Amino acid sequence: MKKYLLTGLLVWVPLGITLWVLNLIIGTLDRTLTLLPTHWHPDELLGIHIPGLGVILTAVVVLGTGLMVRNVFGQRLLAYWDGMLRRIPFVNAIYNSVKQVSDTLLSDSGHAFRKVLLVRYPHPDAWSLAFLTSVPAEVTRRLEGDEYVGVFVPTTPSPVNGFYFYVKKSETVELDISVDAAFKAIVSMGVVITPEAIDQLAPGK
Repeated sequence: MKKYLLTGLLVWVPLGITLWVLNLIIGTLDRTLTLLPTHWHPDELLGIHIPGLGVILTAVVVLGTGLMVRNVFGQRLLAYWDGMLRRIPFVNAIYNSVKQVSDTLLSDSGHAFRKVLLVRYPHPDAWSLAFLTSVPAEVTRRLEGDEYVGVFVPTTPSPVNGFYFYVKKSETVELDISVDAAFKAIVSMGVVITPEAIDQLAPGK
């Protein structure tokens, strides 16, 4: 009986969590429809509620924004909007921080999480997966001598949280695996791991 119960859970738990996450995302994006005038709401026009239309609207808005800011007029408008937000007290602190992170992570020229490392954490006899980031110039000036690198050590199973450290480059091990492969290993707590990651993390590597 226990064997059949566990087998059933292995089928339904991933499916249930997937559906729950999709429902949360779609439900959140559907709220963007409230930005439209009431007489333009699909519920009013069609007489029925069709989930997921907010996802389409969001995709169209994001794509349209990307197309607009690629031309000269859009870039000027974006610069004006950016400058206005940077002049508003309190708002500018939040906006600047979020924009710096998004520019680093999403821009083509960004260098965030380009390499996967092994670092000794949380104690000298343990190794953790980490992502190479940048080191501010002031930190480099203060930490004279050995070369230091900035690393982000994500927590599991939620890699959006973690710890940011400066460690000696000589005490890190650079892995020849993709960032995606490392994220899969972290989120799954090592259960889901690609062949390349297995080869890199094998003893003696």
